[in-house]
Parts: sequence; structure tokens; C-alpha cells
Amino acid sequence: MTRSIYRHRLPTRLWHWLNAVSVIILFMSGLMIFNAHPRLYWGQYGANFDKAWLELERFPGWMTIPTDYSLSDGRLWHFAFAWVLSFALTFNLVAMVWNGHFWKDIALSLKELHPRRIVQVVVDTFRARHGSDGRYNVVQKLAYSLVLFVLLPGMILTGLTMSPGMNAAWPWLLEIFGGRQSARSLHFIMAWGLMLFFIAVHMPALLLAGPVNHIRSMITGWYQTKEDEA
Repeated sequence: MTRSIYRHRLPTRLWHWLNAVSVIILFMSGLMIFNAHPRLYWGQYGANFDKAWLELERFPGWMTIPTDYSLSDGRLWHFAFAWVLSFALTFNLVAMVWNGHFWKDIALSLKELHPRRIVQVVVDTFRARHGSDGRYNVVQKLAYSLVLFVLLPGMILTGLTMSPGMNAAWPWLLEIFGGRQSARSLHFIMAWGLMLFFIAVHMPALLLAGPVNHIRSMITGWYQTKEDEA
């Protein structure tokens, strides 16, 4: 026998799908921008004759937006959805605190951070064995916090650091990230970190846990659970 749990509030569901679309477009348009100079440096400056810490071949068209090489179009797509992601993330963080979602489902206690506790729930995370209240375990909370409070804000701030206009308005960004080229390198690393998290962690966990039930809950808000799971 199953029963329904209201697991995801409307702001969370809206942000999830808007974030998914925005991140994919930002990633693919970002690869187009990267193709204009596929080398990464540390510090303030970087050009063809400077030593790069990473040099790659240009990414193929099927991985970029647009598919044909166009730096100007890539920037238009990237900057447009950067604003979408920034406003959506800000709204979601405010909504999470306001409606209690952060304190109920994301905030970590010292007891949860005990190494033995973390090891204990790793398997449960991939099997999505939630309690009857549908709350996340410590591993899911850590993963959610990493994306929500480190990777996404980090990409936004490093993106702003690369803007000459923002350098004039907020020069402290250059000091924090060690220069425009360092910010570009960190931006690239965090973007791939987010994508690898999605491919290697989020999707396998979803497939193992039962994608239909979880996707339905992210659309309708209602999660189906068995009575004996309580």
C-alpha cells in the first residue's frame, strides 16, 4: 500500500526546471565562448604567447550553442541565461528560507556530519530510502548544498569577475579570485564540476531510485512511498 507525501513546494519545482534549462544552455554557450580561445591561465593576464595551464582542442558543434562557430551569438545566449540563472537562484534561496524548506530539508546538524553517519547513508542515498516524511539524508543535503551554495554562486561570481564593467564597479572581485584569468579558469572548472555532478551522481541516483516517481514528484510535488517504509 502506498501513500503520497507532498515533497517539493512550487518554488522548488519551478527553480529546478528553470535551473536545469539555464545550466544546459549556459554550459553549451560557454563552450562556444571557450572555443574562441581554448586555453586557460592563472592570474590577471593571458594571451597566445603566455604559458597556459590547460590547452584543449575546440569543442565540436554538437556540444555548443550555436552549433556553428559564432562568438557573438554564443555570448548573447550566455549573458541572457546568466541573468535568468542569477535571478532564479536568488529567488529560490529567499523562498527556501521564507517557507522553511532550507531549515527542514537542507540545514545540517553536527550529529549528521559525523563520518560514521555519512558512510551509513551513502547506500541509502542511491536507493532513495527516505523516511516517511520524505526528508533528505546527510549525503543528499551535502550534495544539494555544494551545488546551491558553492558551484552555482561561484560560477555567477567568477562570471562577473570576467566582466570589465564589473571590475570597475566591484574591484574586490579581482582580489578575491586572483585576477580575470584565474576567474576564467575557476569558472571553467566549476562548470565542468557541475556537469560531472549531474552525469556521475544525480542521474545514476535518479535511475537507481526510480525515475518515474522522482520526476513526477518534481512536476506535481507529490512523492509516492510505501507504508512499510515508515
